[in-house]
Amino acid sequence: MREEDVVATELMGDVWPATQPGEDPVLYGHVELTPRGAFEARSVQTFSLSYTVGRYGIDDTGSIRVVFRFMGDWGDLQTSDPRGYNYVTASASTGSRISLQYAKTGHQRPWFRCLTARLHGGYLKEGDTITIVFGDSSQGSPGMKMQSFCEAGFEFKVLADVCAVGHYIPLPETPYISIVPGPPAVWKAVLPTARKPGELFQFGLKAEDYWGNPTPLAEGNFTLESTVPVAGLPAEVNYRLGEKSLSIEGLSVENPGVVGIRVIDESGVCIAQAGPLHIRDGLSGYWGDLHGQSGESIGITTSRNYFDFARNKSFLDVSGHQANDFQINNAFWKYVNDLTAEYHEDGRFVVFPGYEWSGNTAVGGDRNVFFRQEGRQIHRSSHALVTDRSDINTDAPNAIALFEALQDEDCVIYAHVGGRYADIAQAHDGRLETAMEIHSAWGTFEWLLTDGFKLGHRCGVVCNSDGHKGRPGASYPGVATFGAYGGLTCFLTNDFSRDGLFECMRRRHHYGTTGCRMHMQVEAEFSQKSTLYKRDPNCYQNPDSESVTMAMMGDIVQSPVNSVKLNFHVHAHSPIEKIEIRNGDQVVKTLRPYSEATEQGSARVRVIWSGAEYRGRGRQTNWTGRARFTNCTITKMEKINAWNHERKLEQNGSDTIEWDSMTTGNYGGFDVWLDVRDKEANVDLGCNHGALNAALVSLDSNGVQLDAGGLKRQINVYRLPETLSQTEVKETIEVPLHKSGDNPLWIGVYTEDGFQAWSSPIFIFE
Repeated sequence: MREEDVVATELMGDVWPATQPGEDPVLYGHVELTPRGAFEARSVQTFSLSYTVGRYGIDDTGSIRVVFRFMGDWGDLQTSDPRGYNYVTASASTGSRISLQYAKTGHQRPWFRCLTARLHGGYLKEGDTITIVFGDSSQGSPGMKMQSFCEAGFEFKVLADVCAVGHYIPLPETPYISIVPGPPAVWKAVLPTARKPGELFQFGLKAEDYWGNPTPLAEGNFTLESTVPVAGLPAEVNYRLGEKSLSIEGLSVENPGVVGIRVIDESGVCIAQAGPLHIRDGLSGYWGDLHGQSGESIGITTSRNYFDFARNKSFLDVSGHQANDFQINNAFWKYVNDLTAEYHEDGRFVVFPGYEWSGNTAVGGDRNVFFRQEGRQIHRSSHALVTDRSDINTDAPNAIALFEALQDEDCVIYAHVGGRYADIAQAHDGRLETAMEIHSAWGTFEWLLTDGFKLGHRCGVVCNSDGHKGRPGASYPGVATFGAYGGLTCFLTNDFSRDGLFECMRRRHHYGTTGCRMHMQVEAEFSQKSTLYKRDPNCYQNPDSESVTMAMMGDIVQSPVNSVKLNFHVHAHSPIEKIEIRNGDQVVKTLRPYSEATEQGSARVRVIWSGAEYRGRGRQTNWTGRARFTNCTITKMEKINAWNHERKLEQNGSDTIEWDSMTTGNYGGFDVWLDVRDKEANVDLGCNHGALNAALVSLDSNGVQLDAGGLKRQINVYRLPETLSQTEVKETIEVPLHKSGDNPLWIGVYTEDGFQAWSSPIFIFE
C-alpha cells in the first residue's frame, strides 16, 4: 500500500463540527485495525477494529462511529443473522453493553455509510477499549464481502462522540486497507475506429478480473495477427506478470483498409480481438470519457489514479474530471487544474479542466462544465460542503445564473442525468450547452435529448461513464447503485488538440455508445444547394455559413428540399441486430441486416426488459420473474447486459429461465435457442410488473410487448435468426422532411451483444 494512493484529506470537501470538546487529539483516543494489507475484490474477510479511549473517556450513551465512502458496494452491515454475510459485533473491555446501528445514509456525504457503536449502562475511562468485528465468523458468518472494484486506500474512518452530545469528531489517524484485483477472467484488446492513412494510433491490451478490474496477475507470450500491414506492430509481445496493461504507440497504416488485430496465445487460441479500425481519408475518431469523479468528492481513488486509468488502462484519447461542485474546496480546484495541465498533451491525450455544476433539479439540475484552459473561476451551485466562504459570492445558485456567469468564458456545457437530472425546459443556452449525455453508468436517457427537440434545442449526443469507481473509459457497474456499463463518446475531427476538440464539440461532430467502440458515419445528401451554419442561427446573429449538398452528424442546415438521402456507415465489434433511422423522437424506419427468411422458423427467441420508474433519483426498476417455454426444450441460453454477476439470471430445468435484474432506462435480458416439439409451443412469462403469453409460432422480429408503466418500462419477446453475422452496414435511406420546425435526423444502433450507439442529429429546417 502506498500513502500517495490514499485521498488527501485537505483536498476533500469534508465538513465536521465547528466546535469540539478540546484541541488535543489525544483526548479522543486512537484506533487500530487488524489485519492490514491487500485483499482481493469481492473476497470475504474478517476485520477487528479496536478503539482505545482517550483522556476524556466516554460518557454513558456516548459513541463512536465508523464511516465509509458511499460508493462501496461491499453490502450492508447487519447484526441480526450471525450466519449471514457482513455480520458485525461489538464489545467493551469493561463488559458494558454496546449497541450497534448501521445506516446506508446515516452520516454526511461522502461518508454516508456508517456504523454507530453506542455505550449503555456505564462509562469508559482512558485506556478502556471498544472492539468491533466486521464479518464476525465466530457464529458461522462467512465474513464481510469486499467491494467489487479496486481501491488502494479503503478507509475505516472512526469518529468519536465522547461527551454524548451528538457531535462526531474524526480521529487523527484513519486505518485503511487495499482492495486489489483477482485473477484474470477475460482479455481486452483496444484500437481506435477511424484514422487517415499514415496517421499514428495505439494498440492496447489488458486482462480484467471477474469484476472488470485490470489485473496484474496475468502473463503470456502472444502473437499479434493483423488484417493489414501495420507499421510498428510487433509480431509478438510478452505480457509480463505484474503489469495491468500493455500499450503499443506510434502505429500507422499507409493504405486505406480495415484493421483488425487478433491476439493469439501460445496454444493457438485467440484470446482477444481489437477493431475495426477504418483507415481512410476523412475525419479521424477520438474516443473519450469526459465525465467521472474520484475520492476527493463522492467517488473512490485519487484523481491522479483516475487520469492514469483513463490514459493507460482504458486507452482513451480524451478525458476530463467532473467533481460535484459543492464538494470542491479551493485546494482541490487548484490541484485538479494542475493535474489536467500535467496530463494534457495535444496529439496524444487531450484533457479538459472542469467540474460538475450540481444544482438540484428544482434550480436546473446537473450540468458538466469544460474549460479550454486551466485557472478559470469555478461557479458552484452552492458551498454545501465547502468551509472556505471567501468566494461564495461567485456561486451560481441556479442554471440560468450559471449560463450568465459563463457567457464570456471559453467553455462547453453538457446536461446530464445523475443522482439529479437536468431540467432543460427550465434553463438552456445553445451558445454554451451543446450536448446531452444520454447514457452513463446511471442508465440510458434518450428523453433528455428528445425533450429538447420539442423546445427547439439543437444539441448533440454524448455518452460518458459518470463513473465514481475510478475507472473512466471502462466503468463496470459492480454490485449496487449503478445499473449500466459506462458510455463513451467518439469525437470526429482532424485537429487532435484542445482547440480542435472544442470546435468539434461546439459543432456536435460526435456520437456516443454504451461502452463499445463502433465506427459510425452519418451524412445527409441534399438534391439542391443548402445552407450549412457553423453556429446555431437561433442563438447567433449572422453566423458563418456555407453552401453545401452534404452535411454530417451535428450540422445545422437550412434547405428547400422535401426529402434527403441519409447515408450511413456502421461497423461494429459484434453483429448488428438493428438500426433505427429517426426523425426527432419518431422512428422512420428500422433496418435489420438479415432476411425475413432467416428469421422465420428460427429456434432463437430474445427476451428484453427495459425502462425506469421515473426520471428522478429512485429510477431503478427491479425485474423479478420467470419465462417458461412450453412444449419445447431450451438447448442454449445467453445473457444480455447482465453486469451484476450476483443477481439471478439462470436456467432452471429444461424449459424455464428465472431472473432478478435491474434497469435504469437501459435494457437487459437473454436469448434462448429452443428445440420446439409441436406447433402448440408457447412462452408463458410472469414478472413483478405483469404477465404475457404468446404462441412461439406467431413470434417475428417485432414480437410481443408487455407494457409495465413507468418510464418506457416494458418487456419485449421476439424472434431473431439463429445466428447473426453482419457487423457492417452501409446504406442510403430516403427520409421525407416535414416543413414546420426542425427535422433532427439521427440513427440508433443495437448490437447482438447488447450495446447501443447514437449519432448526433443533423438538424434540417426549411
